[in-house]
Amino acid sequence: MDNSVINILEANNIKPTTPRMLILNAMLGYKRAFSLGDLEKDLLDIDKSTIFRTINLFHEKKIIHNFDDGSGSMKYSVCQDDCDCSADDSHIHFYCNYCKKAFCLEDVVIPKLQLPEGMEMEDVNFVIKGYCGKCSRNAT
Repeated sequence: MDNSVINILEANNIKPTTPRMLILNAMLGYKRAFSLGDLEKDLLDIDKSTIFRTINLFHEKKIIHNFDDGSGSMKYSVCQDDCDCSADDSHIHFYCNYCKKAFCLEDVVIPKLQLPEGMEMEDVNFVIKGYCGKCSRNAT
């Protein structure tokens, strides 16, 4: 584990305990969005309640963001350095119908929406569903 994990935690005023460092290191290792279940499966030595509390802490401190991809399991992804997790900073997510993995499309921003007068956006969830290109639609 490198110092970047400790630096991220300390920059967000989070005490770098061993479980937090292991959890953040695992999060940084995913090339896709991950779920609580993914972390529980990959971090067998860490209590499930510790993982859950750490996810909530990291979300509160805006180290990670979450989104609902429609699979029934909330997905999470580590935020980019310049992310403030506001609705204006949102990006599109992609959910593969075959491999059931979700991905952040950081470079594809959600278009500005003109809401009717009096309405104000607090959050937005934009998920495209299809095939990720690494899966075969015809595979069994």
